[in-house]
Amino acid sequence: MTSQDAIPTSHQKALLTTQEFYLLCESGTFLECAKAELLDGEIYTMNAQHRPHVMAKMDLYDAIRDQLKVIGSTLRAVLEATVELDARNAPEPDIILTSEPYGEGAIPVSSVALIVEISDTTLKMDMGKKQAIYAQAGVAEYWVVDLEGGKLHQMWSVKDHVYREKRELPFGAQVNSETVEQLAITLDIGSSHRV
Repeated sequence: MTSQDAIPTSHQKALLTTQEFYLLCESGTFLECAKAELLDGEIYTMNAQHRPHVMAKMDLYDAIRDQLKVIGSTLRAVLEATVELDARNAPEPDIILTSEPYGEGAIPVSSVALIVEISDTTLKMDMGKKQAIYAQAGVAEYWVVDLEGGKLHQMWSVKDHVYREKRELPFGAQVNSETVEQLAITLDIGSSHRV
């Protein structure tokens, strides 16, 4: 065997662990980015958020937060916090319902009841890679708000790392959570939110 035989000739991705990702975050590596996430060991950076995305997120957050208070839930709605799913996944969803909002570090996936992503330019990622990652991690319920399509994609009932139950609801409809008892909100996201 020559020394050239030991040199890899194919392209290999350097996948990160969540701990390596957190070290990069703490060092200020992503200060120029609006947001950074670790998905399947790869870093994804996000663009700045514009008003349609932000206001849809805030309207939905307000509705969920208010309803959680009305029903006396111990869950808390949190905006844009890192959720540690496993050793190679640390996404930063738009809205998280968690039983452990306080503490150090990322939100543990074991405390997460529902994750919401707001999609304007990220629908393919949110309905593809992120849906698979959240199901693999056992997130009980996942919502994707499709601003362009004017609807919400609701997913639940994880079996064999896949969401087995799904439905689409138009803006203006009532959404009943399938996993958070008594959580029901109106999708009050009007045409002014569309991008």
